[in-house]
Formats: sequence, structure tokens, C-alpha cells
Amino acid sequence: MSYAPSISFTTPIKTNSKPYIGRFAPSPTGKLHFGSLVAAVASYLDAKAHQGQWLLRMEDLDPPREEAGAADSILQSLEAHYLYWDQPVLYQSQRLDAYQEALEELRQYTYPCHCIRQRIIGLNGSYDGHCFKYPPPTSDPSAIRLIIDKVSDKDIVERFDDIFLGLQTLPLTDYGDFIIRRKDGLFAYQLAVAVDDAYQNITHVIRGHDLLDSTSRQRYILSLLDMDVPEYGHTPLALGEDGHKLSKQTKATPINNNHAINNLIAALNFLGYSPPEEELSDKDGDSLMEWAIQRWQRQQVSTHSSIAPKLSGA
Repeated sequence: MSYAPSISFTTPIKTNSKPYIGRFAPSPTGKLHFGSLVAAVASYLDAKAHQGQWLLRMEDLDPPREEAGAADSILQSLEAHYLYWDQPVLYQSQRLDAYQEALEELRQYTYPCHCIRQRIIGLNGSYDGHCFKYPPPTSDPSAIRLIIDKVSDKDIVERFDDIFLGLQTLPLTDYGDFIIRRKDGLFAYQLAVAVDDAYQNITHVIRGHDLLDSTSRQRYILSLLDMDVPEYGHTPLALGEDGHKLSKQTKATPINNNHAINNLIAALNFLGYSPPEEELSDKDGDSLMEWAIQRWQRQQVSTHSSIAPKLSGA
């Protein structure tokens, strides 16, 4: 059964054939931890090994969750770890007009939703279109959902070759119609990321495996906006001793900037590289990164998440 207007993809999805531009896009909800460092190192090395640019975006769209001073701390940690960005930092909090413009362009594919969190939890993460079938009163605070058409062939959006993981199939119907503006008026992650990747001419998105399930939704948004779609690669996750992913929300231990070279070597090892000690004993940070750039090979990157190593000074 379809409750959505027909959205037909009659031409191939627009892929980006421009010179390589990658990015790292942390959220300032806490200081940089080892898991974030792994993702940053992977995206940086892939960009530089392909003679590309590496950009930095601060995803500061959720003030209630942000930590005071975290954005500056992240920048300081990246610099301390010899990860240098090629253009001025883009702050999402300064891009609200662009997200509103995109929302207007997508208006024909959206509807308001006032469902509470408890109801969504009960749907096991896949929205059932309740507020499309039973529109809420216009006076109620509402989120904005983007329609997932259940009839049109979305194979080109849902199937893609991951740089590290190979062919992936991520059905949009696994999530149902998803939120692109929250009930509190804040723009949702999926919309902002897609719009900013297009704005920054991002050709390659290298990020952690935890964001794999966002890819089909972001590709979908970009296709509706007729914007270029990047290539995607998802790297292994660093796990805590309890087997859960390291995250700022779970108070993962921040990396110690005073042990940058040891941290970088640990990140390289985690990604599947084993820098020989005799070759690195006399290298400074810049030399270490150049060593890694010259030896970077995508097929060597590990695809398995594992427990994060114990870091010096952490």
C-alpha cells in the first residue's frame, strides 16, 4: 500500500566526478576520543592519498546536547594530531537559511508529525505514516517528516558500493518516513548533512560504521534536491570494554594531545596498519602522517570493529 505521491527516479543518480574533496564532521558534544580520531585519520589519509582536500565541518545544530568549549577543544586536538584542514571550518549553526531553503524545496514530499517519542519507540524505529493518514491540528507543535515512497523503484538510492565494505543494500522502508525538522524547530541531522555535503562539493564521505544506516536517507535527500551524491566508505568502530561503541554521550575518555604520535600509531594499527617501530622511531608527527599517506590502501583497512586500545595518558 502506498500513501505517498509518486517519486520516480527515471535517470541515474547524480554522482560526483569533481576532484576529490573529503571531510570530517564532528559534533561538539564532548572532546575528541579515540573512536573519533580513527574516523578523522581514515578520512584524512584517504583524501591526501588521492591528492584531495580535507575539510572540517562542525555539526553544532543541537545546543541542548553541546558541551561548552567542545568545538574549540576538538579543533585543538586535530591540530595537535597533525590533521590539518584545507578550508575554513564550516559551522552548521551558521547555515540555517540553507536548511530552510532545502526544506521548502522538499515541501511537496513532507508532512507534519506530532507523534510522541514513546509511540516511535513502540514502532521499533520504522515510522508507520500515522500523521500522514491522520494529520495533526495545525496549531500543535510538529516535526516535519520526509515521505518515503513505497512504490517507486529506489534501488539506485538504496544500493551502493561502500569503499571498504563493498555492495550495501539499505532499504529506506526500514526507517519509514523520517524527520528532517524536529518538533522543537531544530533541523535534523539527515537534512543538514546532505545539504552541507552538496554545498561543500564533498565527493567522498569516510566515516564510522555507526553512520552506515544514514547513507540511504542522505542519498535520498540529495537525489530529491537534484544534488551530486558522494561516494561513501565506513570504517570500523572503536568499542569500549563493554562492547559498545565509544561515544561522547557515554563519556568516552578524551585523547591526550600530549601523546599525539602514540595515539596516531594506535589509530593506524586499529585501521589495519602496523607501522614498524624501526621506521617510526625518528619520525615527528608530520613525517608519520606522510609515511601513512604514502602507504594508504583502501583494501588494507580493517572492516571489523574491536575494543579500543589503552592509550598513554588517557
